[in-house]
Amino acid sequence: MAKDSSVNPSTGDQAFTRLSDRGTVTEASYAGALSFMRRRYTRDLSTADVAIMGVPFDLSVSSRSGARLGPRAVRGASAHISWSAPWPWEQDPYEQLAVVDYGDCRFDSGYPANVPNEIADEARAVLATDTALLSIGGDHFITYPLLKAHVEKHGGPLSVIQFDAHSDTWADEEGRIDHGTMMFHAVRDGLVDPARSVQVGIRTHNPDPLGFNIIDAIEMHKTGPHAVAEKIRKIVGDNKTYVTFDIDALEPASAPGTGTPVIGGLSPYQAQETLRSLAGINVVGMDIVEVAPAYDVSDITALAAATLANDLLCLYAAARKQHG
Repeated sequence: MAKDSSVNPSTGDQAFTRLSDRGTVTEASYAGALSFMRRRYTRDLSTADVAIMGVPFDLSVSSRSGARLGPRAVRGASAHISWSAPWPWEQDPYEQLAVVDYGDCRFDSGYPANVPNEIADEARAVLATDTALLSIGGDHFITYPLLKAHVEKHGGPLSVIQFDAHSDTWADEEGRIDHGTMMFHAVRDGLVDPARSVQVGIRTHNPDPLGFNIIDAIEMHKTGPHAVAEKIRKIVGDNKTYVTFDIDALEPASAPGTGTPVIGGLSPYQAQETLRSLAGINVVGMDIVEVAPAYDVSDITALAAATLANDLLCLYAAARKQHG
């Protein structure tokens, strides 16, 4: 395990006391200030490579609410895995990248119509500093304003790799703030190229996938994560890619703490092995969403999300190394 020599582990509360934004250090999992992976809390991104931002929004859910508490739960669960480099990745992303916890996106939920622009504006402020963004939701609607900001930064349309039980492309001509229609609007707005995008783990009906490539849960179970990853690679190619992971992509036995659980989902191993097998694709942004801790059991959903968020960061580190 790599040590950050600028931090004295005995000081604790590394979310505030660490002096370097690189490195992996040890702090008791049951104590201390709960930033994501014990990263330093800061809004100063002048030396940061990646910012972790919570987006505690859940006003667009169609079933059980509670994902607004997801960022807090994921940060808490990350304390259990922050002592070591992510296994079995060959490189520790925290040695390669300066990673900070930016805190939560600021918005006023009393004015829900303003929230999408407020999320996009906060993401724009981060991206304007040439800092990459790993966002923690919150419900899946947040991906829509986040995509807007990423397309403005990187150009578009982007490829999207979406792990999900639902396609979220249900038609909506009225512009609802809804976690089941945001991909409909992302395609209609030209943010996403569906022909070079893929949705993984789908196991609900939708009459119009809007041209997205679909790898449903049955295909994952039959062919396995390596075949799925190879198929994804062929679809996205070298295109700039945004990865969004809805925790309900997982089988509810492994992730009960979510608003719209659907049985028959991916195992954590399948999800992780797929992400690991995608190392080198051109990732420019990522999020993990829909953790609703009120329905969780022993924090297993939050732990899965924290670990997968770590994997997403590893995926970004691999992209940074290959694509610059």
